[in-house]
Amino acid sequence: MSVAPVRATTNVHKRVVPMSSCCHTDADAAPAAPHPLDPLTADEISAARRILTEEGRVTDATRFPLVLLDEPDRHTADAHRDGDPVVRRLRVTLLDSVTGAAAEALVDVTAGAVVAHRALDTEQEGQPPVTFEEYEIVEQVVKADPGWRKAMADRGVTDLDLAVAAPLGAGPLRFEDRPGARLMRSLTWLRCDASDSPWAHPVAGLVADVDVIERKVVRLIDTGAVPIPTECGRYEAEFNGPARTDLRPLEITQPEGPSFALSGRLLTWQKWRFRIDFNGREGLVLHQIAHEDGDRVRPVLHRASLAEMAVAYAEPGDDRNWVAFLDAGEYSLGRNANALKLGCDCLGEITYLDAVLSDDLGNPETLPNAICIHEEDYGLLWKHTDIFNDMAAESRRARRLVVSYIATVGNYDYGFYWYFHQDGTIAFEAKSTGIVQTSAVEPGTADAVGTEVAPGLLAPFHQHLFCVRLDAAVDGHANTVEEVDVVPVPSGPDNPNGNVFTTRVTPLADSAEGGRLADPLAGRRWRITNPGSLNRMGKPVAYTLVPQPGPVVLAQPDSAVARRMAYGTKHVWVTRHRPERRFPAGDYPNQNAGGAGLPLWTAAGESLEDTELTVWHTFGPTHLPRLEEWPVMPVDHSGFTLKPTGFFDRNPSLDLPKETPRGEGHCHTA
Repeated sequence: MSVAPVRATTNVHKRVVPMSSCCHTDADAAPAAPHPLDPLTADEISAARRILTEEGRVTDATRFPLVLLDEPDRHTADAHRDGDPVVRRLRVTLLDSVTGAAAEALVDVTAGAVVAHRALDTEQEGQPPVTFEEYEIVEQVVKADPGWRKAMADRGVTDLDLAVAAPLGAGPLRFEDRPGARLMRSLTWLRCDASDSPWAHPVAGLVADVDVIERKVVRLIDTGAVPIPTECGRYEAEFNGPARTDLRPLEITQPEGPSFALSGRLLTWQKWRFRIDFNGREGLVLHQIAHEDGDRVRPVLHRASLAEMAVAYAEPGDDRNWVAFLDAGEYSLGRNANALKLGCDCLGEITYLDAVLSDDLGNPETLPNAICIHEEDYGLLWKHTDIFNDMAAESRRARRLVVSYIATVGNYDYGFYWYFHQDGTIAFEAKSTGIVQTSAVEPGTADAVGTEVAPGLLAPFHQHLFCVRLDAAVDGHANTVEEVDVVPVPSGPDNPNGNVFTTRVTPLADSAEGGRLADPLAGRRWRITNPGSLNRMGKPVAYTLVPQPGPVVLAQPDSAVARRMAYGTKHVWVTRHRPERRFPAGDYPNQNAGGAGLPLWTAAGESLEDTELTVWHTFGPTHLPRLEEWPVMPVDHSGFTLKPTGFFDRNPSLDLPKETPRGEGHCHTA
């Protein structure tokens, strides 16, 4: 899960990382000419607000839940050359904090004009994302509510300064007498003192539903008191000593600096090149990922991002059976990114990039050190000892490039890592850490939907369903996706000894076939091919998506969870690329009843052969908490890889130089 944090509207992140010889910021990179896929600048965000104000679209009550670049289509972006004029448009979501009216606008900051503006039908389309201001509103409203205060007093809690009324997305919550109302929900936790972790002390059986426009509790659910767990959940060093004394220093140095180069937001490393972007909703976005192959620069992906993530819980009680969140669409994952710290979040020869985002008032704010870029050793890349040639050996060590950021949404912290390898492989990893969400039970009575991690403290079972958006461009924009299974051949004339197995290849020709499920027993993977580009063996070049499959949505098909998180009912969806198909759960999943996004786009059926495609991949852990994950959770890993499959004519890492470790001979013998 992710419980939304309480953060101020005027929150400005302060740079807390001292620069050193092993730490660089984007200020170190040489300036480059503007590119149509560059991140938004402070001037552009300010200009959009000014233009909307001049058009009469902004008042003192206007909030800006989301400000995003309106990205040019892939052909326009590919055709851009240095020095070409750049047209920049912003997609701005507006919210009236007094009336609740919402709208979206398309603002051309190059021409200084509002290109389009329309009101949102929040009853049908859903609500804009939660603003940081609303986190504070919810806590203030709940803690002032007489019904909530009485419920707390009935539980023996009178010191409400130590209570945390956590603001949560309302999911599909609606009231017939409040059509289109902007709602949030609140659960309650306590602290032992001002520095204590509230997640150790959940107040069970109490839910406050808040109309954030009217600023009032419109419904209070009280299913009855349960003893509040008393044991503190302190994880700081001073509460868990003495510290180990047997760790020697580990230093990672690159005396000549890193092997990658940045020109503006264009990064080049080991034949890879791509552009780095960051926005308030998705966080890190990579554009125009390509690989040099001889004298050619060959595209692989036009765009790659974590487009959505859901966290759905398994508790059956009325106070908790609604708990399920869409952290990107409801809470704006990018806006919750951390300012990273050297030696803690990133280690080695680090380059940081700042992110410029819009605050609730439509003003730019800079998040320093939002993106971390570094190289790391990755063990052995390839080796062979020739037993027919006096045991001569050749080996090369692997190095990979890491581009990452970390977001904290309430109790959970998520690290998102893109990896680029010297053999042409791309990988993505989500690292989940932080603190598990908790509820209270009678001590020793934990039921079948969670783990009692401390006396009376339940960590419920739940799922993390990450969804990446991969705009394919394998050697060009006309691609086809094939599902590949490994299957045994029946015994017979073609398999007289019973040992033969082969592959079964099924083209995904029509989007009406719906999403696809992984099948570990068949080694199922999905091959993104370019039928118009053949390798030296006469086969279409390809990249293969190799999953790390886990369960898809486990909620019942007719449940609100399954409707709202429908993308998570399949591991892979393939759609024709359309500019408006940005997010797998739709543009406005906050208070959306479900059915938006991928189910809608695939229902009618479209040809998927030899055309512009987006591949959507869902993965992530089904989390059954362990005692060892309390009071803070060691990182849980999940992800996938994209492997070149006939994309290159031979091993692309053969030209790596021999390494000479310090004080030793070459990593080969003859």
